[in-house]
Amino acid sequence: MKNRIIKRTHKRIELSFIFSSLIAFVACLFFLEAIPGFEHTGDNTFYIYLNGEMVGVVDDEAKAEHLLIETRRQIAAKSKSLIFMTDELFVRGEERLFGKVDSDGKVMEAMGKVLKKTVDETMQRTCTVKIEEYMVTLKSLDDVEKLLQAALDLYDQSGRFKVELSNSNDRDFNVITPKVIDTFSGEEITEEEVKLPSVGASEYIGTLGLTEIEDEDSKDFEDYELGVLSMNFLEEVEISQGYLPSSQVMDLNEAIENVTKEQETPGEYEIKSGDTLSGISMAVNIPMENLVALNPDKLETVNSTIHVGDILTITVPEPELSVERVERIYVEEVYDADVIYVDNDEWYTTQTKILQQPSSGYRKAILDKHFTNEKEISREVIKEQILLEAVPKIVERGTKIPPTYIKPISGGRISSYFGYRKSPGGIGSTYHKGVDWYVPLGTPVYASSGGTVRSAGWGSGYGYVVYIDHPDGRQTRYAHCSKLVVSAGQYVNQGDLIAYSGSTGNSTGPHLHFEMRINGTAVNPLDYL
Repeated sequence: MKNRIIKRTHKRIELSFIFSSLIAFVACLFFLEAIPGFEHTGDNTFYIYLNGEMVGVVDDEAKAEHLLIETRRQIAAKSKSLIFMTDELFVRGEERLFGKVDSDGKVMEAMGKVLKKTVDETMQRTCTVKIEEYMVTLKSLDDVEKLLQAALDLYDQSGRFKVELSNSNDRDFNVITPKVIDTFSGEEITEEEVKLPSVGASEYIGTLGLTEIEDEDSKDFEDYELGVLSMNFLEEVEISQGYLPSSQVMDLNEAIENVTKEQETPGEYEIKSGDTLSGISMAVNIPMENLVALNPDKLETVNSTIHVGDILTITVPEPELSVERVERIYVEEVYDADVIYVDNDEWYTTQTKILQQPSSGYRKAILDKHFTNEKEISREVIKEQILLEAVPKIVERGTKIPPTYIKPISGGRISSYFGYRKSPGGIGSTYHKGVDWYVPLGTPVYASSGGTVRSAGWGSGYGYVVYIDHPDGRQTRYAHCSKLVVSAGQYVNQGDLIAYSGSTGNSTGPHLHFEMRINGTAVNPLDYL
């Protein structure tokens, strides 16, 4: 009975469901014409990717760029220095009926996490100092001033000269240049600053009964300002500001040491008339052996001949930033008069003769000394009072460029040098007065320098030999030749063919014996080629 009741109830429910569905279907058909169809309006959901990572979904494509800018701003605001971030933004849109978008805060939080992974090394405001080709980066203009001031202070203990930085108006871009300011300008110089010695050579000369020579300048010695008068930087200095990583910023003390300490800088010295290698060595403070090593193309040994006008390479210890200054001093000193030269156009520049020996004088003077760093470049006498006149040295000197000498053969190998040796084959001299080059029989022999053939013929142990007298008083000899092509009295130019090599006379094999004599004495010809 109970089961039949349940079955009837199920049938009623099924009939009710079917009936309701039919009513709903009919209603839908009735209202279908009143409902418009779905229309495509384009992308309305946007997926944001930053550096390849998805960071959120928004409903407006323009919002993605805006949120990125705001996120970058917030990150940058938390840093005191300039920072750089990588931000490759990609937005993918699609059209959806239903979807969920993220809040602005959630998207920016996700963006921030991605951006922080790409933050480069912190960049800070910096100042780069360019001194010719040298550059150093400091953290501020204040440090730049301290660096440049340290270079000045090496030579100015009074604090008179200060560095001032200013923008350069003649550049297309912003460049800062330094100026050296004289802080004493227009100020009165105290008596202590110009006080001169009250007792000196003048009193001593007075006891000898000598008369002081009056200077035309009406100013007294006490009227002159003494000390450093002017200072400036020798090199052009430019400062530019920018942003660089902290690792590229140099410590101020290290920068001062690098800029002011002396470095070995290549320099040049032009050989002048009257120069000697030893004199040049003392003048540039470089040992002669070092000069030879620096100039292998011009100097073979410390005894090599030097030529007027040649340029020697020298090393000059100089700082990266040099300071030039003028310093005014008062002196009472022994002094030498300038050398007086008398030119002789008939002499070579290697010839000199002293016509008058010098003697020192004594004076008191105001001098302006011009310095580059510690090196005195020149001096000017501003005022002097001669207490004992100096006698100048007078030197007669030649003006003609002396002849040059070249190797008399092409190629060859030195088989015997100048000087003491073991006698070759028991027939040669134990003191060799020339240089032997081993060359094949019949090799052309050329005049080492222009001159007149003194003799050309058989010369006993020399075999066939040529003697040439040169205008500078030297003589060259070419021995053991197989054939001669010049004769006595003939003038030859440098490089002219004079003979062919051989093995005549006292010889153990084909070679050329080349000899040079000065005033009849044999010298090492390799020192003159």
